[in-house]
Amino acid sequence: MSVYRHEYRAYTGKLTPLWTRVRVVARYALGEAWSSRITVGLFTFSMLPVVVYLIGIFLANNALARVLVMQGNGVLEVNSGYFLRVLSTQCWFAVVMTAWIAPRLVSFDLADNALPILLSHPISRFRFVLGKFIALFLCLSLVTWVPGLLLFAYQGYSCSKPWMGANLRIVTGLLLGALLWIGFLSMLGLALSSWVKWRTVAIGVIFAAVFVPAGVGGIITAILRTRWGYLLNLPVMMTQLWQRFLGAPPTMRDDMRLPTSAIALVLATVCLICVAMLNARIRAREVVRG
Repeated sequence: MSVYRHEYRAYTGKLTPLWTRVRVVARYALGEAWSSRITVGLFTFSMLPVVVYLIGIFLANNALARVLVMQGNGVLEVNSGYFLRVLSTQCWFAVVMTAWIAPRLVSFDLADNALPILLSHPISRFRFVLGKFIALFLCLSLVTWVPGLLLFAYQGYSCSKPWMGANLRIVTGLLLGALLWIGFLSMLGLALSSWVKWRTVAIGVIFAAVFVPAGVGGIITAILRTRWGYLLNLPVMMTQLWQRFLGAPPTMRDDMRLPTSAIALVLATVCLICVAMLNARIRAREVVRG
């Protein structure tokens, strides 16, 4: 039969649920992220501080081990300050993981001009980005709040006193602080990677986006003697926010501490800029200007 004699009809079969389409993108993105040995190596290296903190919790709750190892020098306390160090250490390892994984999730699709093919399937731009976001978010969760909750659970198990019930603010602050940070990093990493086709350059851009404004903010604070320069300093902003979440004692003077509302406004503004960048870049067509 000739081609023009065929009668084409719309597909009337069962449609795939929308949530499974996002899951497909996330599954393949996770496979791409963990297909590299460097990803496995970075994850393994990020777990080394967790082992050190685990040993610290063991020593803090075992008098005999503490005497043998520390020989009575100092008292090791597991409190909000201790878990602040845990959260800070793991969250900065998450920056390294983001710089390596985020370009692998987006840059390859851009460099190979695969976006028109991917978006020609029954999946929207939002669900495509959401699938990538979920994959990166899960990878960073393995480095941040998951080991933090495991350490908190081990401390509650090891302590002879009813410790967990009296320190619920610590676990709540740890979880909230980690989720906020890895959500921010996921948005920032995907947005910056979507504008750089070369993976090596994208890695450097992500590091620069975190630490270059921090240096500029430090210079502004030192020259003008104002605390508002810290609004460009992500390490300082997040440290102050984590201290308030966990109820840890502040490390800066009161006149140099930033309001929580100002920190939230800066983070929200950056996230909105990242959304605008993704919306402008993730498209089913590419315009080439001669």
